[in-house]
Amino acid sequence: MPATMLRASEVVGEPIAMIDADGTVVGWARDAQRLLGYSPGEAVGRPVTGLLASPEDQPRASAVLKHLGDASAWSGVVKVRHRDGHRLRVSLWVSRLFGQDGGTRWLVSATRIAAVSSFAVSGLKPSPLPARAPVGIVIRDDAELRCTWVNDTAELRDSLPPKARLGLRLPETVRCREGEALETVMRQVLKSGTPVIDFEFPSCLPGHGPFAVSYFRLDDADGKALGVCVMLVDVAVRDRVRARLAILSEAGTCIGTTLDVMRTGQELADLAVPLLADLVTVDLADSVPLDEAPLTRLAPIGQCVPAFRRAGLASIRPGAPEAACARGEVVLVPSASPFIRVLSTGKAHLQPVVNTSPGTWLDHDPARADKFRTYGIHTLIIVPIHARGRMLGVATFARTEHPASFEEDDMLLAEELVARAALNLDNANRYTREHDVALALQRTLLPHHLKGSCAVEVASRYLPDDHHHGVGGDWFDVIPLSGARVALVVGDVVGHGINAAATMGRLRTAIHAFADLELPPDELLSQLDDLVVRLTEEEGDVQGADSQILGATCLYAIYDPITRRCAMARAGHPPPAIVDPNGHCTFPDVPAGTPLGLGLSCFESVELELPESSVLALYTDGLVESRGQDIDIGMDHLRTALAHPGLPLETQCSNVFDAQLAHAPCDDVTLLLARTRAFDPSHVISWDLPNDPATVRSARSLTAHQLTQWGLDRLVTSTVLIVSELVTNAIRHGTGPIRLRLIRHRALSCEVSDTGKGLPHLRHARTTDENGRGLFIVNRLSHRQGTRSTPDGGKIVWAEQELTSEI
Repeated sequence: MPATMLRASEVVGEPIAMIDADGTVVGWARDAQRLLGYSPGEAVGRPVTGLLASPEDQPRASAVLKHLGDASAWSGVVKVRHRDGHRLRVSLWVSRLFGQDGGTRWLVSATRIAAVSSFAVSGLKPSPLPARAPVGIVIRDDAELRCTWVNDTAELRDSLPPKARLGLRLPETVRCREGEALETVMRQVLKSGTPVIDFEFPSCLPGHGPFAVSYFRLDDADGKALGVCVMLVDVAVRDRVRARLAILSEAGTCIGTTLDVMRTGQELADLAVPLLADLVTVDLADSVPLDEAPLTRLAPIGQCVPAFRRAGLASIRPGAPEAACARGEVVLVPSASPFIRVLSTGKAHLQPVVNTSPGTWLDHDPARADKFRTYGIHTLIIVPIHARGRMLGVATFARTEHPASFEEDDMLLAEELVARAALNLDNANRYTREHDVALALQRTLLPHHLKGSCAVEVASRYLPDDHHHGVGGDWFDVIPLSGARVALVVGDVVGHGINAAATMGRLRTAIHAFADLELPPDELLSQLDDLVVRLTEEEGDVQGADSQILGATCLYAIYDPITRRCAMARAGHPPPAIVDPNGHCTFPDVPAGTPLGLGLSCFESVELELPESSVLALYTDGLVESRGQDIDIGMDHLRTALAHPGLPLETQCSNVFDAQLAHAPCDDVTLLLARTRAFDPSHVISWDLPNDPATVRSARSLTAHQLTQWGLDRLVTSTVLIVSELVTNAIRHGTGPIRLRLIRHRALSCEVSDTGKGLPHLRHARTTDENGRGLFIVNRLSHRQGTRSTPDGGKIVWAEQELTSEI
């Protein structure tokens, strides 16, 4: 509803109930039944707390009633219970009434609100603007319309003391001709039950403007008229409160439109100029980080210390020349200034008249004093910005051209504006902190520089949905494996932000651990699925019903450059794209599997032979899915974008992103491209050896000869010893024929395979033991060593030594 259409009663709300000193409902209005659903018979005679407060709100409601005993009026935003059980947010205004017998009753008025600042939802935080608007209240009986109850501001219109009005009819107190006419209106209200709103009439006091009066019927338990409630408000006061409430209403839509601290501060400043002030600054303390150096590390200048950083600045003058600091700059103030006092005490400061003569705090801040004098800053309000128990900074309101000095009501309005902005600033601050943590976490967990290998050349792109802060749940990796092989991984965790980043980190670490176990793709995904199930169960044990279900999709592939074969499996993830050297792009038929976390472990590996220089594209669904577009269309577009095999991979990554992401993505986007390489046959040699102890000597000789041919003479001694220990172990503990393979790539790999299923493990032999030192020796001589199973059920024991200039 526009501000110009607000009714006078909406300054404090329309009456809903009259309660006695014990909190029992003694009168009920028709508006109450329309708002809350209770008829007079259901409401009258019941305690108001039991009627309107939910069980969880009973302590809060009791605190409000206790507060009423010490005040003449109270206002605030609370949640009340509707007859059907749901809860409504309403703005309540409660006023004390006095009767002829000296008793006390309370009139409760309410206005339903669609949305309020959550700082006021506690029910104990009064909203001062309506409470400070003087509203006269008179309750008249249904028989002769005599005054039976009255509040302490009922003298607004005629200056008659409230208690002197008790027992009198309106014509006996009003010397104007309107007395009888107003009684006629009241009788109509008693008869019909229809309120009369904003009936304007002149004041009986000289020099006073008109008043607006509203009439409401109160009913007893039988629904019969108990009396009429008269609410009287000065039209000028009504209009002033109306204008200020309109400002606060606008604040609800104009402040906090984003989760950006600087923008929120600027929105507060822009709203208040020129509605309240000619110059507004919003200065934030160190508790709100702005990606700048901490203020405590900055040196003071003269007697001024760096206390704030400016987040908002608005002025009636272009460029705000009267401000001592620009937006984004450090704000220095004297230690004895009201700015520091407000920050330390948490209380607003009102300076109706600014004294710029010598002897004030401005003596210690000559730059600011010069601005005050030059531009005529003559009145000042400084309001602390605090939310959830944290002090965030201060907001300063000043007038230069506006001739009137700030008053108490101006400070109350400034405090309400700042209170609305404070929660948004704190939300933005918390959001920034969380995303900074998530970003740091993700940067730590994702690979900084993807390294290709003799197996593949790689390039990647990553674009989070939240591209301003770079936080998402996608991940990718290239993991070197034994035998010159490489693992390629792309995954997508459900959700965004720090939780998704943390889950991504745990899964990425787990994949590295499982990859070290040399598991094939389907078995690795099964292990990962079990892990996600366990993590979800642990999350549920800790957080109960509030726990989040962890979930992710993943594609895991292993490429062997020696055989040019690629094994892959997926867990609910989009299929890879394969581009052959001629530019033909296909999506291989890899069983989809189930997303990780379901505990079904339905994964199946597929093995393909890839021509040399094929391009393997792994991606997340954000690359091919978008709002209003089917995923098949996105995959067709991806096929077209990839069909350029001769381009450098970095260029191809950029081209794919440009083609696929014409608009801002609705999800995180990841792309990993790998161009396959084929291994030079001269860099691989293998021998089949009989399972006989005499084989060890032959294996040593073959190894030494091959290393000499490769020019790796410096590694002959260590490699021969490694081969000797591995072949000996295979003879003693393995079964079937033995194969020795040497691979020269970025490392020198030595592999010994047999058909035995038992996997060796490293032992630390004692000084008296005669055996058990073989793998220990291999471990000391090699850079990496381990075992892996073979498809036929056997095993391979391998060791790698680093190569440098020999490559």
